Amino acid sequence: MIRILGLTALSAALVLTIGQPARAVDDELVKAQAGAWLVAPENGAKGCRLTFETRAISGGYAISGAEACAAALPALSKASAWNFTDDGALTIVDAAAKALIRFQQEEGSPWESDAGDPTWLLPALDNVDHVPTVASLAGAWRIQRPDGKPVCDITLTTDKDPDGTAKMSPSGDCASEIGDLKLSLWATEGFGLVMLGNDGSSLSFDMKPDGSFQKSDEEEGEPLLLVRKQGG
Repeated sequence: MIRILGLTALSAALVLTIGQPARAVDDELVKAQAGAWLVAPENGAKGCRLTFETRAISGGYAISGAEACAAALPALSKASAWNFTDDGALTIVDAAAKALIRFQQEEGSPWESDAGDPTWLLPALDNVDHVPTVASLAGAWRIQRPDGKPVCDITLTTDKDPDGTAKMSPSGDCASEIGDLKLSLWATEGFGLVMLGNDGSSLSFDMKPDGSFQKSDEEEGEPLLLVRKQGG
């Protein structure tokens, strides 16, 4: 499962609020959600950044920076407040408290819109304004140590298996820590990338601002990087 740093604990805390009025959300939960967020279409199109504040206003808690959405996501240029709903969703509303978009979250995964065009709500990553897609990441990559020592060369493809998951192929000379996983499929989720093995094994990475990836903190073992090979 692809995990977004910091949101697993947030999901667990959110479960405790389900069934309570949105205005009764715990202050610590509100503080945990506050900050800069990217709202971005799953298809890789440009999104926009919103800042969730802890200041209570009509409809929930204040949002700033909505004017930046005018070009990419015009409807969100009217965003005024964010809040949690009684069923644990997160909603963004305008000044009249009309819902503009609503997100749901499964534990360990990013917030994802529950209607309309599929859209992510992700902690902002520097100036990144879109999410990676299978098409944009396809090509030759290298798994390596932080010091640059190669661990495994892989090819991410856009070819799909019968279930619609993209295929990948490691080179034959991978270190055992990667080769033993028998990785053959891969997928993206928000800023995350996961490689999957035939026996249920997996290896997850989180995107960095420069477009490379680092092994997710939740993964065991030594740190690894995933970098695109020159010309890949």
